[in-house]
Amino acid sequence: MERAAGRIGRRIAARRGVLAATALATLVELLPGALTPLPTLAGALMPLPTLAGVWLLLGAPTVVWFGPASRIVSTRDARVLLAVGLSVLSSIVVALAVNSVLPLVGVDGPLTRPALAVGSALTVMVVAAVVDPPAKDPAAPAWWLRARAQGLPPGLAAVTVLGTLALTLSVAGPIRLNNELGSSVSVAALVTIAALLALLMIRHRSYSSSVVGVGLFFASAGLLLLSSLRGWYITGHDIQREYEVFELTSDRSRWDMSAFGDPYNACLSINLLPTAWTRLTDIPGPYVFKVVLPLLFALAPVLVHRSVRNVAPPFVALLSAVLFMVFPTFFTDMMFLARQEVAFVLLGCAMVVLTDRGRALRSRRIMFVVLAIGVVLAHYSTAYVFLAALALALGADFCWRLLSRTRRGRPVATGQPAFVTWWIVVAAAAAALVWTGPLTHTGGHLKSTLVTTVQEVTGGRQPMAWSSDVSYSLFGGERSSPEERLRDFQTVTLRGTAAERAAGVYVPWSATSADAVEAVPEPRLPLTSLGQEAEDRGVDVSAVGDFLRQAAARLWQVFLLLGVVTALWGRRKEFHPTRDQVTLTAGMVGVIGMLTVLPQLSVEYGVLRAFQQGLFVFAPFIAAGVLWVCRWVGRRWTEALACSVVLLLFFDLTGVLPRLFGGNPPQLHLDNAGTYYDIYYPHAEERAALAWLTARTPPDELGDIQSENLTNRFNLSKAGTVVPITARNDIHPLLVRDDATVLLGTTTARNGEATMFYRGDLVTYTYPTALLEETKNKIYSSEGAEIYR
Repeated sequence: MERAAGRIGRRIAARRGVLAATALATLVELLPGALTPLPTLAGALMPLPTLAGVWLLLGAPTVVWFGPASRIVSTRDARVLLAVGLSVLSSIVVALAVNSVLPLVGVDGPLTRPALAVGSALTVMVVAAVVDPPAKDPAAPAWWLRARAQGLPPGLAAVTVLGTLALTLSVAGPIRLNNELGSSVSVAALVTIAALLALLMIRHRSYSSSVVGVGLFFASAGLLLLSSLRGWYITGHDIQREYEVFELTSDRSRWDMSAFGDPYNACLSINLLPTAWTRLTDIPGPYVFKVVLPLLFALAPVLVHRSVRNVAPPFVALLSAVLFMVFPTFFTDMMFLARQEVAFVLLGCAMVVLTDRGRALRSRRIMFVVLAIGVVLAHYSTAYVFLAALALALGADFCWRLLSRTRRGRPVATGQPAFVTWWIVVAAAAAALVWTGPLTHTGGHLKSTLVTTVQEVTGGRQPMAWSSDVSYSLFGGERSSPEERLRDFQTVTLRGTAAERAAGVYVPWSATSADAVEAVPEPRLPLTSLGQEAEDRGVDVSAVGDFLRQAAARLWQVFLLLGVVTALWGRRKEFHPTRDQVTLTAGMVGVIGMLTVLPQLSVEYGVLRAFQQGLFVFAPFIAAGVLWVCRWVGRRWTEALACSVVLLLFFDLTGVLPRLFGGNPPQLHLDNAGTYYDIYYPHAEERAALAWLTARTPPDELGDIQSENLTNRFNLSKAGTVVPITARNDIHPLLVRDDATVLLGTTTARNGEATMFYRGDLVTYTYPTALLEETKNKIYSSEGAEIYR
């Protein structure tokens, strides 16, 4: 007993500085008004309660988790990254514990500042008392003395200066666009980010992995903020629904699945985690979603770099991280998927643990399962894809071992046993089953998706259209045209609503109405002078741009195939893959293949998002494929050509090169125009109309308001309620109910166009406002919104 007490005392003494800072931060949270006047070095930039909250949620947990991380991974930067991931996971678990325990003693709203502060502080203290700090040489000088003697690491100053400039421009660019100014600053930000990436690739031999990680974080953060900061309110697709779920928890100071039994509400990454941040840091909710979570997700490329660096040369690791960042889904979709951002950070930490062979296998496997459970708590779809890939990887490993016994010669990868084993898959699957089953009762959607998929495969149900994502696949089906999707939607809807339509539930649908609804082509930017000159010379600029985007999407797949072939059977290998990398790549490619060939799966979980998730696993194979293609110019120029290819992809996909010619679809991070801008950007006129309408609508009648259901930028929630988004709420003329109130947004009111989401794709069509004029009364009208009742 005395020996145990002595160990605890030594652990606490070793972390006395951290614990003292944690106690002070807790005091600041408990007595914010009394201690706010205290001076602080960062007070001019950040209020004292905000500093205290950041320390309790991220700073102190990262410091104390660094000790356990040192027993799981072998490099210093990997320990820091894993400690940050564990800090995020512990913040979720602490909030869940507070939310579950305090109501048992009569506290109805447990998610308050004092409760979360005390819970976070106790967690830090318990970890500090239970886990030994990292081993330290008593004769070694303190870290600040070593830093002073050794000076800054090579390249850190240049990377920091260029990265800070990129980050500054990435904040200023969207602010200018939000103020209806030009995109020149945003373009300058993209050019600066490209320069930073070029610097990292050119100087990778002289830069340490930590310096490269800093540069990758700056680059990815700038790229994400260019889109996440668009709009003065919550802007994007899924993030608007996610923010409603957050408000439901924050307003009640309690998370309760019975309040809204939707899978979104089971994602603790978008209710408990942001609630803890808003409570303890005083950062407003919109900026937690628009800034804090994207900055956290900016660690994903750094995690890819670290996981690949464990098993591959420096340039392959750096190229893998840059390819992860350049993939379009990273900077067009991910910042609008907050729940997946958090899940991807935990998934990246799991891959770092998997590839770091410098520590004991059993402890790494246990940590891998812990992180997999964190993915389950953060996002259901990421967890499902992850579990499916693990199961397929386990099967691939079994085949690997079977073949190695029946054929002569050494297997491609030998040495340590496979990391993925049966009990890892069983433990992670059990966690997902328990969480989506008895704990949250949100597994019904997965069940219905699988049932529909089986029916489509076995012929029990007519296959529907694939998601448009499959058109980017080398082996996918053809993309349905907007006209075909619109006709299919109208046919299915008329068949499904025939009885109600006959009873007069919906407004009359006639041939005149059908003729007025036509698919609208995607808007494009006007041609520049260069583009017009190319057109005059017979070059179809728009067609060339479309071809290049399709070609870029296929290049990733070609490089992946080449990389796998050359890494396994090539004589000159860019890197030697481990057994787990091969089997996990097989598993992830198998999952993406199923999403590509099965229509229902392609709709429910986009192929491009799955590919982005797969890059955590097979990015080094794609990097190897790029280097294999580029090495034909000679070893001396291989890396330079690879760098040029990646930067060319970056400039093309981010919209810098297309802006030289015009004729391309507008992109949200560069334009106040385009489909994304029309349907996801909340306009002031729409918010004014919504405020006017909700003030005059009883809470129990909010479900009778119809608006474009694909975005929910029209926030129709009241305290304690969330109106479900269903096809019934959409404004398509086939679905307009006779007794409903119809809210038309800016694009529909000004241009007579509306957009719907059908079978995994957006379809924009002309809207017959004359139908509403004939069947309803216009009760509100402005330059950017109209309301009919």
